Amino acid sequence: MIEIKLSQGAKPGHGGVLPGEKVTKEIAEARGIPVGQRCESPPWHSAFSTPVELMEFVALLRERSGGKPVGFKLCVGKRHEVMAMMKAMIETGIRPDFVVVDGAEGGTGAAPAEFMDHVGAPLRDGLVFVRNALVGAGLKDEVRLACAGKQISAFALASSMALGADWVNTARGFMFSLGCIQSLNCHNNHCPTGIATQDAGLQRGLVVTDKAVRVANFHRNTLHSFAEIVGAAGRRHPGELSPDDLIRRIDDRHTAEGSVAFRLLERDALIRDAGSTHLAEDWRRAQASSFAPLS
Repeated sequence: MIEIKLSQGAKPGHGGVLPGEKVTKEIAEARGIPVGQRCESPPWHSAFSTPVELMEFVALLRERSGGKPVGFKLCVGKRHEVMAMMKAMIETGIRPDFVVVDGAEGGTGAAPAEFMDHVGAPLRDGLVFVRNALVGAGLKDEVRLACAGKQISAFALASSMALGADWVNTARGFMFSLGCIQSLNCHNNHCPTGIATQDAGLQRGLVVTDKAVRVANFHRNTLHSFAEIVGAAGRRHPGELSPDDLIRRIDDRHTAEGSVAFRLLERDALIRDAGSTHLAEDWRRAQASSFAPLS
């Protein structure tokens, strides 16, 4: 599987920096840089600059990898950009194998505080929007949808799948069970629990034989609780979960089933009559040839 990272929930629109002291021999070989050299990852890609070029890059990666699944990850920002990618899929006939929606809740201690707190769409909003974009454009049957971003509990997994996610990526819960205390030192080689550091002295704090058991227990118990929730909803398989298995409070006096509360589109709604949907303006402003909006 190959995932093109367009943006990351914890810091959408922001690149990354790997300090030289973390660039060990193994990392240097993978990154193609000298040991100890600072490595900067920009927040853009040089291989494409338009939605159509992105789809062509997806096809190129799939071809050169011998047919491996290829998709991309994003945190929803400007909604017309997501719609532009839908139009590019339709125009080119190229479909990514999957799209991963990363919520702004997504975590890394290497992200600036303002980005962690304020930039990007929350997972629930982003997931519903991309689900609507794929379904409304008639693409959901061909493109798998996944999500990530603070998906720790069994209910988080179930509710995301009920809203259209085919699978859920999660790391935070495993990091907690491993011993992460969220010291926000992931990027500077000073992680006090030994998890995100190449410092041999600090790494001694991570006792693998002890922590491996905790991680396994967390995983097993989470899946057990997940299965109980799926069964309690009257479903035999997580793929059977539906939006109407969720009830959402709309205001202090009213609730509604998920399909109504989240304003979910029917298949091909954007193709048949986008103007009649609440996403009409986002669809109108999108163009396959550019990430810039139409005026």
